[in-house]
Amino acid sequence: MLKRLLVICLLIPLSCIDPYNIGLEEGEQLLTVEGFINTMPGPHVIKLTRTDTYGSVFEGLIRPVRQAQVIVRDSEGLVTFLEEIEPGEYQTPAGFVARVGLSYTLQIRLLNGREYTSFPERVNPVAPIDSVSIRSVQIATENRLQDRVGVQLVAHFKDPGDQNNFYYWRTRPGTYVVVANPELFTNPPTHPTNPRGPNPKDCCDICYLTENNRLQDFAIASDEDFNGLETSQIITFIEDNGTRFRRTFRTEVLQMGISQEAHRFLRLVDQQLGITGSVFDQPPANIRGNMISLDDPNELVLGYFIAADVQSQVLYINNQDLEFRATPRIIADDCRVVPNATTSPPPFWNPPAN
Repeated sequence: MLKRLLVICLLIPLSCIDPYNIGLEEGEQLLTVEGFINTMPGPHVIKLTRTDTYGSVFEGLIRPVRQAQVIVRDSEGLVTFLEEIEPGEYQTPAGFVARVGLSYTLQIRLLNGREYTSFPERVNPVAPIDSVSIRSVQIATENRLQDRVGVQLVAHFKDPGDQNNFYYWRTRPGTYVVVANPELFTNPPTHPTNPRGPNPKDCCDICYLTENNRLQDFAIASDEDFNGLETSQIITFIEDNGTRFRRTFRTEVLQMGISQEAHRFLRLVDQQLGITGSVFDQPPANIRGNMISLDDPNELVLGYFIAADVQSQVLYINNQDLEFRATPRIIADDCRVVPNATTSPPPFWNPPAN
């Protein structure tokens, strides 16, 4: 099941597990916690922001929460301090990993002295991914002349039969080859003598781009219908926007084992997204997560701190493997004009040899 979640794994208004209506003062700023830890090597990032909402003239404005003390404490008493690397962005040490069987608590102390904590989250083991397959799909839209095309990713695995399991799937930001045509570049319209004449550039036709979208799909499942069985689950849809699949696209699938409480929270988020239609719409009710204020138990805190075991698999998708393709976007310029594109492949770029 494909769903959208606002950046990293934890958001949407919340504060114990069932939805309920709540009255807030006009323009109240709500603390939002984004991020999770897992059993892959760090660093892991937690983001703290304040969101103006509920009638404020700055409604929807997101401000980073700076100079907070952020720690993760495990059930054996080990405390890990997170460092602020960007305004409102806190990072664990690079060697930090969560351990299966332990519980973890996120604790926050703001500059004004207010303190917040999560309820303990236990790291439950997750089944390994046997494989990830792709399905090239074409989806009809209201515009009969312009269907959506793209790729569905399907995870295949065997669910353990000796326990109840709750699954959470995400993908890391995709990286792909940007194909440009600098030989098609023409003079800008302001050229004094040849306003639209050919002016080919010497560089560059190939770049690499890693996407950084706050809006991310996610999928969840419990094993009540496939306990102990081999199963396949659709985990996301990646739309072809005319540039992603011109040549090679790389993504990494994360299959995570989460707590029953985290699964219930994400299921409620999923349901509300289905009602509102967009993660940017104001939900009709607020969902309580596992973050609370130690100073005011009635304060609404947005976010759910998740600690998860994770299995991952890297996938490279080649354009020749797709049955359906969007009309290619022609970039008649140096590929470096695309924001954040670079001519050097990232260090993790390692497609299999053809």
